[in-house]
Amino acid sequence: MRRHVATFVAAALLLSIAGPAFAGHPAPVASPVQAASTAPAAAARTISTADPTGRWIVVYKNGTNVATTSARLAKTSGFTVERTFKSAFRGLTAKLSPRQVRSVRRDPAVASVVPDQRIELTGTTQLIPTGIDRISGRLSVAANIDGVDERVDADVAVVDTGIATVADLNVAGGYNCSTTNRSLWRDIQGHGTHVAGTVGAIDNGLGVVGVAPGVRLWAVKILDDSGSGLLSWYVCGLDWIAAQRDPADPTRPMIESVNMSVTKWGQDDQNCGNTNNDILHQAICRVVASGITVVAAAANDSGSAAARVPAAYNEVITVSALADSDGKPGALGGPRCFSWGSYDDDDSFANFSNFGSDIDIMAPGKCIWSTVPGGGYQYMSGTSMAAPHVSGAAALLKAMRPHLTPAEVKQVLQDLGTLDWKLTSDPDPYHEKLLNVARIAPRGVSVIGTK
Repeated sequence: MRRHVATFVAAALLLSIAGPAFAGHPAPVASPVQAASTAPAAAARTISTADPTGRWIVVYKNGTNVATTSARLAKTSGFTVERTFKSAFRGLTAKLSPRQVRSVRRDPAVASVVPDQRIELTGTTQLIPTGIDRISGRLSVAANIDGVDERVDADVAVVDTGIATVADLNVAGGYNCSTTNRSLWRDIQGHGTHVAGTVGAIDNGLGVVGVAPGVRLWAVKILDDSGSGLLSWYVCGLDWIAAQRDPADPTRPMIESVNMSVTKWGQDDQNCGNTNNDILHQAICRVVASGITVVAAAANDSGSAAARVPAAYNEVITVSALADSDGKPGALGGPRCFSWGSYDDDDSFANFSNFGSDIDIMAPGKCIWSTVPGGGYQYMSGTSMAAPHVSGAAALLKAMRPHLTPAEVKQVLQDLGTLDWKLTSDPDPYHEKLLNVARIAPRGVSVIGTK
């Protein structure tokens, strides 16, 4: 391995959120890509959060006949009863749409309708998020996900709201561009910490695990604590990234991959920003030319990625989002995940994701479970949640093949991808491959598996 301890006390890079531009901020140019959250941030390792699969608990009033009332409600509101309860309380559980919830709540026999919740053991188990499973993370020899803390020897910069120093993340440092205090790269807003967990949460049998477990994470804070930022802050972060050198070989960059979920309106002039005086494009081209792979979220406008930068730039790896509800191929999970105002069918193109010929690869991005400040975990949705799967994969690949160029990293990840998703849900004719890390392995290791 190339290095084990980063010698920089400076700051880590951080990723921002992909989504619509901020309202009420005419001056800022860069905006985080909004991520829809489906559960409140938890502050402890004991987690109790709303179940994103759309299940609800219906509680009846005292004296209600459970059997007849349940049958009547199921028929009139059009749902299937999963379980009924008669002793501790009277009621049922079922998967309900927002319309069905409103209908059931109006029934005179119903006392309340409350969302089901996911509960987990305190600090004794490790969850493999569905996104990690869907990209075959457990099959990757390079990731070696087995509950034993053996960290991936690579560095990833998260350009975002910062990263919180929580037990499940190997945060090496950071750099703050949002204020004059360069060491204040901690995360209050939460988006950057969530992104970081998907990139590289530690494989230690606790909490969650990332695509590149234990990778060194650098928080590059280009958004303030409310999630808003300026173009100058964005460029500040890129400038810091480009300046960091490998402690073992100063001729090489320290950072293997950069995750970017911060977006603004713009276009690719096909000339690294030199024709239209796009300083963001110019800076990214210099970062890529130095050997650093840059990954960008496609943004969440349900439109063309060509209208958003850095997503439109050819030099980056632009990532669209897959709606996956069970972590498995085959489209058998059903519409179990509710976010961005709707359910999406399993293994379908996420209805919020941007699309078009600028998209290079796809990754899971709906109802992704990951780390948040305070040591807890939370579901978020957006192309911001898809991009870090690819940033982590790029780090895995570079740990195995350190001399690959950014263009080669993009090509390899595309070649290893799969079209095993519902292509009929794609809003355009350019069917990007779904990320698959199963065959990322050291040289000389033969991996048998499907693409």
